[in-house]
Amino acid sequence: MDRESTQTGIRFALMAMGMVALLSGLWAGLLRLGWAGPILQTNLPMAHGPLMVCGFLGTLISLERTVALDRAWAYVVPALVGVGGMVLLSGQLGMIGPLLILLGSAGLVVLFGVVLSIQASGFAFVMAGGAVAWAVGNGLWLAGWPISDLVPWWMGFLVLTIAGERLELSRMLFYAEYVEKVFFGIVGGLGIGMVATLSWPDIGLRTVGLMLIALAAWLAIYDIARRTVRGRGLTRFIAVCLLTGYAWLAVGGALMMVYGNPGAGPVYDIAFHAVFVGFVFSMIFGHAPIIFPSVLGVSIPYRPLFYGHVVLLHVALTLRAAGDLTLHLPLRAWGGWGNAAAIVLFLDVTVYSVIRGDEHPIGGGPMPSLDLNETSTERQSDEIPDLDLSATTR
Repeated sequence: MDRESTQTGIRFALMAMGMVALLSGLWAGLLRLGWAGPILQTNLPMAHGPLMVCGFLGTLISLERTVALDRAWAYVVPALVGVGGMVLLSGQLGMIGPLLILLGSAGLVVLFGVVLSIQASGFAFVMAGGAVAWAVGNGLWLAGWPISDLVPWWMGFLVLTIAGERLELSRMLFYAEYVEKVFFGIVGGLGIGMVATLSWPDIGLRTVGLMLIALAAWLAIYDIARRTVRGRGLTRFIAVCLLTGYAWLAVGGALMMVYGNPGAGPVYDIAFHAVFVGFVFSMIFGHAPIIFPSVLGVSIPYRPLFYGHVVLLHVALTLRAAGDLTLHLPLRAWGGWGNAAAIVLFLDVTVYSVIRGDEHPIGGGPMPSLDLNETSTERQSDEIPDLDLSATTR
């Protein structure tokens, strides 16, 4: 078996662990909403957040970074996170699961250290900051902090990772220098707010909320999606997912800014789910036809039916928000079920699209080794068609 085949097998195994964590996390979330289904293991409902953020998203992001870097040793990073998620799911071995995940997140920081040694670009620093935020959150988790107190750090991990990637693509629009400076100012403010949550949770979370609103506004104005939404097919689909995700990022930020740290409850539920579900899963839905083929080497042809799970996700999250803010528990539960159904539908449609194939598939093939002389625009040509950049506002 050659090196490429071995690595492909490893990628599928790691992705499988991430998918198990995702489905288990959804199951745990439904139990938390009051579903009387099988509990499977006593601590499963409490593992909802860790399974979704660390077991699924942590494995996926660290695997994608590993494939892009193309270093054999780097596969240890997503392996630690994936195995940690499986240990957590088993409900056994105490804090071994969180420890493995912490080690994996520290490994992701090392990966970004390697990237920065190759090219110390602004977007890479932002994404590295996201990895640091995840490691800090995992350290607090291992130290026994309540999930509700450390969740801003996990959120920062995902927000900074996505924001860094969008910053990289926005460079192709050649905005004036101040535009990027504003971005870094927002990111710096977000970091200050996250640190403040450790000692002053209310002030810290209000600051985080304000910065999320500012970041959502920056992305809505300067992200290339504002231009590509006028395109067709996959290009437009990605842009729609991005722009609706930015709207939910602003909603989550507004709730945090207005309510501060309300503690576990309805406002906490929708404030963070607006970000984790509305923002993050919109990004996943939009980029799955690019990222999954790049990591796994399979084609996911775009189909208009992809809009089905996107619409369901946002309608269900709106119902959940209404239920949380009006204290209408059945409406909140229906919204939660709808969100879970949207994610499962996304998985089903993705598998269907892979199996059915297409004469002109979009994506596919292994991801090339990291070439930092190559922009994301070149690596993600399906997202960015030929654009007339001469009219870009400077």
